[in-house]
Amino acid sequence: MAVQEQRAHRHESPLSRFWRRFRAHPINVVAAAGVLLLLVIGIIGPWIAPADPLLQDINARRLGPFSPGHLLGTDHLGRDLLSQLLHGARVAVQAAGIAVGVGIVLGVPTGLLSGYVGGWLDSILSRLADALLTFPPLLLAMAIVGVMGPNLRNAMGAIGLVFAPRFFRIVRASVLSVREATYIEAAHSIGTPTVQILRRHVLPNVLSPIIVQISLATGFAILAEASLSYLGLGVRPPAPSWGRMLNDGRASWFYTTWPVLLPAVTIILSVLVCNLLGDGTRDSLGREERGGGAR
Repeated sequence: MAVQEQRAHRHESPLSRFWRRFRAHPINVVAAAGVLLLLVIGIIGPWIAPADPLLQDINARRLGPFSPGHLLGTDHLGRDLLSQLLHGARVAVQAAGIAVGVGIVLGVPTGLLSGYVGGWLDSILSRLADALLTFPPLLLAMAIVGVMGPNLRNAMGAIGLVFAPRFFRIVRASVLSVREATYIEAAHSIGTPTVQILRRHVLPNVLSPIIVQISLATGFAILAEASLSYLGLGVRPPAPSWGRMLNDGRASWFYTTWPVLLPAVTIILSVLVCNLLGDGTRDSLGREERGGGAR
């Protein structure tokens, strides 16, 4: 029976092997479900919100959870906390999409070129990436927002600029590990254009570390957006976001901690499931699939 299982595993597809390893650990499945739930709520959250998140009701201030008409209570202005959380989920998903998108667009193509072409281009791009990595992400975002104005696009674009060298280094290392492969040399020897080689032969073999980095970067982007919005450098007030909820909750901290704890726990859980998904994906890919990106 054990021999038959080994033979079956030997002939299974890479996707089947990944899924078998991934679901072997329940925490990976829980993390994937959590990320999927976050994505779904980010898309449909504003449509299922029970109330206008900006609607103030002075007669219903600081209500606790399970109050009539307010499942999770209200803040110091009488605004429904559940509605703010649901609208804030969309902001978090948008922020992660912008930051990770910028990081991929800037980091992946340059990493492919740098690792495959090498030479002076590799030297210049590598030094530029090292220079960008020296900037603390939040400080760089604050500086850019200070110049261009506070809004979600500018703030998360700056975070994406910091993500770019991380994607660059991961892709470059992966390309270096497959650049000398026989099928790459064969494609080059028959005159296949460099762009086509990168797109058809190199990129599919470096997708695994990119996917892992996307998951990890998503968690950091959510945390960065909340931090910047808390400081007033993210979404513009009074638009609801988890960071803004933390800031607004300070006004009622001495009366009730619920308006602060609710967004704080939501942020922590969102970042946690993204990081757990990234770790689980990395561990499930297997050494032979991770290649250079694992080193």
